[in-house]
Amino acid sequence: MEWMQEVLKRKDQFTEDTQEFLRIKSVLDEKSKTEGAPFGKGIHKALTHMLQKGEKDGFTAKNLDGYAGHLEMGQGDEIVGILCHVDVVPEGDGWSSDPFGAEIRDGKIYARGAIDDKGPTMAAYYAMKIVKDLGLPLNKRVRMILGTDEESDWGCVEHYFKHEEMPALGFAPDADFPIINAEKGIIDAKLSFHFDKASISKNGPKLLSFKSGRRFNMVPDFAEAIVQTEDAKALSEKYSSYLSQYEIKGSVSEENGTLKLTAEGISAHGSLPHTGKNAGLLLGLFLAEAELDHNGKVFVRQMTAFFSNDTRGEKIGIQCEDEVSGKLTVNLGIMSYDIKDGGELGVNIRYPVTADSERIEEGLKSITDFHLTSFSDSKPHYVEAEHELIQKLKKVYEEQTGEKPELIAIGGGTYARSLKAGVAFGPMFPGRPDVAHQKDEYVIIDDLLKATAIYAQAIYELAK
Repeated sequence: MEWMQEVLKRKDQFTEDTQEFLRIKSVLDEKSKTEGAPFGKGIHKALTHMLQKGEKDGFTAKNLDGYAGHLEMGQGDEIVGILCHVDVVPEGDGWSSDPFGAEIRDGKIYARGAIDDKGPTMAAYYAMKIVKDLGLPLNKRVRMILGTDEESDWGCVEHYFKHEEMPALGFAPDADFPIINAEKGIIDAKLSFHFDKASISKNGPKLLSFKSGRRFNMVPDFAEAIVQTEDAKALSEKYSSYLSQYEIKGSVSEENGTLKLTAEGISAHGSLPHTGKNAGLLLGLFLAEAELDHNGKVFVRQMTAFFSNDTRGEKIGIQCEDEVSGKLTVNLGIMSYDIKDGGELGVNIRYPVTADSERIEEGLKSITDFHLTSFSDSKPHYVEAEHELIQKLKKVYEEQTGEKPELIAIGGGTYARSLKAGVAFGPMFPGRPDVAHQKDEYVIIDDLLKATAIYAQAIYELAK
């Protein structure tokens, strides 16, 4: 079967459908959530869009209360699962074009979700459609499961598998090729600042507010602090000098007798914090040496003391690694402080397959002047190399690319971990930069077409 030829026959329509899907702003929106749309209007629109498209193309479609849905074809007792998600992280700042415009430049589609995960979802959809259009005989059902809350709390998957059966095996087109058979454990933790209300005074320099970060799993690319100071000129000059010395983009301006300080960093996926520049910590390091009130000073000093220049958890004593999945990583994704209400930190930790999460919890509890208020733990996931799923996917990948597939581990968490036998499988090819969660996120159209051919053959091999 010439799978790539089948894909190329559909190239123009595939590209248009991908652009149309990417133009839906499917970001979590608590304000617009309703019954049947538990994560807001945008995500609901994206889910409905895919289910209606699938129904029109002859798949069996099902919507599970707006939490998730699926598209199914084939027959048999067992299910091959393809686990995708229609939600995306917030767009962030600094884009060169509309983040939901799906503009094509130099053979790439630029949009939030282009590579994570709406572009790959459409690739997997077309792969299913090709197998269906060709009328190939299947002995298993093939089910595309469409999640809606992958970038936040995975409430969609939890709801889905309360009501639907678990696929026997499957893959998630939401990471890298060749095959990811190990995913680190993922911890989201909140730390609240020990706020001393008795020390608040009306006069003198103060940190009035500090804000940086939108999500646990994103390196913050912007930070802002409002400071009350007795010498605005001196603090402005010091901050301007700091920005220049460390080549940081930022600004300082006077507003209503206070100073607003901003800093810009580089966003990155929370599983790869070392590839970004954390704007909140860059700003915090300056403020830690500035003259502030007691609470403000302690907040920024302790925040930077435990998290700056350390993405491995060494400063809180939780560093670890193993041969299967590598080193633990720490991302300080949310920093917030208000002089009236106190402060909070949001921490995202990816820990090795063989690590003990209880030790990590104890490390977080040991952070001075903060206390641990929430701790969610998604356990690591690992599929043995000898498993039937991996053997078949290795065969497909080698036949389609001519390259020997290697098994790899990631810090990112994909829906594959919700299956007993699930792996992440593409769509990013070796050597490509990881632009997920970054400004000007894009997908290379030719790569997406190549992935579609791989997925089509994989679906057939797993379900025939």
